[in-house]
Amino acid sequence: MFEELKDSLRELISTRLSPDDRRAAVQAMRDALVRAKLGIDDLRAGVGQTRTRLAQEEAELATIDRRRQLAEQIQDAETVAVATRYAEHHAERLAVLRRKLEAQEAELALAERDVGEMTQQLRVAASGGMPGPAPTATVADALDPDAALARDFETLSRSQAREARELDADARLAELKRRMGQ
Repeated sequence: MFEELKDSLRELISTRLSPDDRRAAVQAMRDALVRAKLGIDDLRAGVGQTRTRLAQEEAELATIDRRRQLAEQIQDAETVAVATRYAEHHAERLAVLRRKLEAQEAELALAERDVGEMTQQLRVAASGGMPGPAPTATVADALDPDAALARDFETLSRSQAREARELDADARLAELKRRMGQ
């Protein structure tokens, strides 16, 4: 799903860049990762909407079945025929919505796994190291994906703070060198 971003991360990790170029590239990767996480939020919202529509269709089908049964009890053939036709229509819609939900959940799982891998690669790139094996999701992450997202944002925040400190140290060193040179 995020192949372009993953390729950029791999390239960033595998090449030797100047510290300034590396910082700029890492910052661009962070921004892209945040956008990817927002995309995951959109996918989650879509899954929620589909679940809501699925529940509505199930309720509608139950209502139609109940009306059909009542019509059968009073032997109203015309109402039974109409209810049967509507029941078939809603059953088809339910089947489509179930397949759609299954596909959306699979896409969400794939995107979450991709973002997790990219987050790990970004950590490696930000530290200037070489990539290691991708971590596996913990049980807590599986139970509460929002906690994993919050932890990732916290990690990104710490990385940004570290970079800010490094930039400050570089600026101080340059100032000290300038004064010593005078």
